[in-house]
Amino acid sequence: MPNPKRRHSSTRRDKRRTHDKAVEPQLMECKNCGAAVIYHRICPECGYYRGQLAIESKKNA
Repeated sequence: MPNPKRRHSSTRRDKRRTHDKAVEPQLMECKNCGAAVIYHRICPECGYYRGQLAIESKKNA
């Protein structure tokens, strides 16, 4: 395995790590029930996705 001959500077290390950060998920409001939902996911409260029933939930039954 090749190993570096010289130590990388902290600036060079930090430039590589600029994109390694935690981001909070973007939320939207469910059009059916008003709950907070992550984009492109089924609503965990009502089971709807883009205005159509995707899964049966306890509220729908």
